[in-house]
Amino acid sequence: MIMGQVMGSLWATRKDNKLNGLTFLVVKPLSYNDAPVERDYFVAADNAGAGIGDTVLVTMGSAARTSFANSDVPVDAVIVGIVDSIEVAHE
Repeated sequence: MIMGQVMGSLWATRKDNKLNGLTFLVVKPLSYNDAPVERDYFVAADNAGAGIGDTVLVTMGSAARTSFANSDVPVDAVIVGIVDSIEVAHE
């Protein structure tokens, strides 16, 4: 899973019919250990009711589709949780 921050929304009026009814959010990956982030912003379907500014958990790839009742939805990133708090032990 990836932890990220919701930076914005995306609207697409013309899309695959299987995507109708989904909310799309723009997510920026986060890193808390000074490691370089492997990717820039990406779009994820929201399955948790997230909003702009929320820190979220995102699952990607084939695992993303399993969070929907219909696993034929053509998505590869889905927001599956909203982070309430983070604890990191520093050495």
